[in-house]
Amino acid sequence: MTIGLTPYLQFPGTARHALEFYHSVFGGDMQMMTFAEGMGAEDETKDQIMHGSLFLERGIHLMAADAPEGMTSVLGTVTLSNSEADDAEHATLVQWWEKLAEGAQVTEPLAKSPWGDTFGMLTDKFGVPWMVNASH
Repeated sequence: MTIGLTPYLQFPGTARHALEFYHSVFGGDMQMMTFAEGMGAEDETKDQIMHGSLFLERGIHLMAADAPEGMTSVLGTVTLSNSEADDAEHATLVQWWEKLAEGAQVTEPLAKSPWGDTFGMLTDKFGVPWMVNASH
């Protein structure tokens, strides 16, 4: 059995749009369940996302949901990193960066770092901080 670590992002009513955006960035298989579908909600939360998943190649799994009112969301930094990447993997990380950067606040442009990797940091248009580190 392989142990993995899966980011679970919470949003203030924008999880559907965030998951659709991440799907456009990363591709993969996207699944979403609303509060109406999962819990029979009939109030203003009925169309919000109770649980969403994005299953990507390479075993990456990203989950997201809308945080119920009164629940504090804690955002950490999502890190996309590889070691000893071949040209195709390096190109994939650069493409992901370019798509994530649309509408983002770039705090560190993607460039060759002092340690030799390609590195960059940004906060995407949904307020999620990302770090990309591509060894080459």
